[in-house]
Amino acid sequence: MDDQQAIAWLKQGDITGLEVLVRRYQDRALRTAYLICLDADMAQDIAQDAFLRAQQRIDQFDDSRPFAPWLLRIVTNEALMLLRRRRHRESAPGGITEATLTDERPSIEDMLAAAETQEAVRSALARLSPKQRVAVVSRYYFGLNEAEMASALGCPRGTIKRRLHDARQRLRRLLPGWVHDAGS
Repeated sequence: MDDQQAIAWLKQGDITGLEVLVRRYQDRALRTAYLICLDADMAQDIAQDAFLRAQQRIDQFDDSRPFAPWLLRIVTNEALMLLRRRRHRESAPGGITEATLTDERPSIEDMLAAAETQEAVRSALARLSPKQRVAVVSRYYFGLNEAEMASALGCPRGTIKRRLHDARQRLRRLLPGWVHDAGS
């Protein structure tokens, strides 16, 4: 069953449509939430809430557009709202393994060799604002271009460009030993 059929069923009140969409996009929603909030438990709550919100608002979904960016926007909004509510406490990442965050499982040797860099990157991401993390994750993890990001996040392209620029500048300062300026 494709996304359009699952959405049509969901719009008719058939929960089977939601089950299909959850199976198809659950990992992506979870990874997105985790990369924004950097907390495994919070990410699970966010992903779950995002699917419930998508079900509640499915009548607002434009069938001529792809489902994934719409869901990504909901996940992003849920993550930012939860972070605002829990602003006073920043949790350390945990519970989600490297294999969960990537589509391929690296070898143990590769994981050990990259551990120091990964920790530095996680630490640097944690020091970005939530909106900057959203921009970085959307661009470099999901490979969205600026127009797709603007559409998915519901803000002007100029705002996206600024968030990416500010995030890159901050990451360059936070990761001087790992980042080289490739003219980006």
